[in-house]
This record gives sequence, structure tokens and C-alpha cells, in this order.
Amino acid sequence: MPVSIFIQTLNEEANLPGLLESVSWADDIVVLDSLSSDRTREISEAAGARWFERAYDGRGNHQNWAMENIEFKHRWVFYLDADERMTPELRTEIEAIAGEWDSGSRSDANNDPVAYYCGRKNIYKGRWLKHAMPPGNIMRFFQPPKIRFARDANPVPIVDGEVGYLRKHFIHYNFSKGIHEWIERHNRYSTYEANETMKALAENPVRIGNLFSSDRNTRRLELKNISFRMPCRPLLKFFYMYVLGRGFLDGRAGWTYCRLQAMYEYMIVLKVRELKNPGQVAADRGEGGTRYGG
Repeated sequence: MPVSIFIQTLNEEANLPGLLESVSWADDIVVLDSLSSDRTREISEAAGARWFERAYDGRGNHQNWAMENIEFKHRWVFYLDADERMTPELRTEIEAIAGEWDSGSRSDANNDPVAYYCGRKNIYKGRWLKHAMPPGNIMRFFQPPKIRFARDANPVPIVDGEVGYLRKHFIHYNFSKGIHEWIERHNRYSTYEANETMKALAENPVRIGNLFSSDRNTRRLELKNISFRMPCRPLLKFFYMYVLGRGFLDGRAGWTYCRLQAMYEYMIVLKVRELKNPGQVAADRGEGGTRYGG
């Protein structure tokens, strides 16, 4: 079992048992908690997990703290959230990679990947959103000394070495706490994304050459950078997901999910407008500007 499991939590007593069961084979499970007030700690420690906690200060900062301050038992770490599940097929794949490093058949000297992107199967209404939300690439399997993360939301990995792509996927129950929690969570995420959009507009000029990179994630990030500058982003996102991405093939679940994502994009757009025009926020508080009545 040459892989450590890293989990981040905040009040996850409902989701955590299912995740811990899916990784019960691991002999090193590490939980980094953001000051939960429910039974998250009790459940974690009952399963034999090591417990760490600190106040949450953004996903990138939180993950970097773990990489710098937690001593994992194994060279390789796989990261999961409480609403996600490891699969037997993915376990087999990551253990094989870690085992090859332990045996010496893979190494830094051979320029073998020191971090891997992984896809996930996103579930909504009991259905895999195969088209509306395809697996994608998320950095989840890595050697802690070789990686750091940037951005408060949807962190971008900074890897000291080569990267690879896993073939198997894990499972993501994105709506496990209900639609109300999803909306509350994405309201927070949209604030992070609005701030990151402002940073990108100021600091990250478009680099067309990245669209032709041999690395698929570099191409994806450049497309996202370009999207920050496009008009009608909510409508374009819906069209991209539902029509071009064939989200309609996922039935009613796909229709609903694509609309939710368009709504999320609109929240980001509105918050960016506020950041660009703070005077409007003051006016909406009745500070200066036009007076009515009298």
C-alpha cells in the first residue's frame, strides 16, 4: 500500500464514512480539517486517520500548508474531498505507479512524472453527467515536495518536474448535501473566481501559442484565460456545455446542471463588474449619486 490519502474537510459527517470506506485499504490517511463543529473528527479518528486542523484561508493556501507541514508516510499522495470516492480500478493504477518508484524502475533521473492529473465521474440525480460535465483533468496524485498550488479557488498546480495523466477516474457526488448547499458553495466560489478574474486580466496576457501546446492542461488553462475577456460568458458557457458538449444527452439532469453552471458564471460576471466599479456599490447603499423623493 505505497500511497498516502489526503482529505480536506469541513463539517463532513454525512459524506466522510463513504469516502473512508473507499480508501480503507490505505495505511496512511490524513485529514486536514477547517475547524468542523460536527462529528468529522470523531469519524476520522475512528477510521484510523491522522488529524490536522487550521482555519481555512483559500484552497491554494490550505493545500500548500499541508504540503509544507504534514509528513506523509509515503512518497506518493492521492487527494480526495469528502464527497468523492476512490474506485478499485484507480487504486490499482496509482499503486502500480507508486510501486514502480519504490522499486527504482521510475525515477527523477528518467524524467518520469512526479504528479498526475486525474478525471472524475460527476454524479447528479443518480446519473453520471458524462457529457454535461465530462471527467476533465484535476491534479490529485503527486509527490508533496514537488508541488505547490496557486489561486484561492480551483487551484492551479505548480509542479517541479514532469506531469502525467491517469487513465482511471474517481467518483464525485457533487450534490451530496442538496441543491441549497451547492448554491451556497458556488456563491463563495464565485467570489474567489471574480477576484482571480481581476488578477488574470491585469497580470496574465493572452498567449495564443499555449493553445497549441502539447500539454492538454496548458491548452485548457489558456482557453479559460481567453474566456475571462469574452462577452456573454453565461450564455457561451451554456452553449458550450449543453450544445457543443452534448449535455442534452444526459437528459433532465444535464439540462439542469448546464443551467446551474450558466447561473454560476453569471454570478462571477456580476461580481467582476462590482470590482471594476466600486462606486456603483456605494451608490446602491445610497452614498452619493442621485437622490430620490423629496
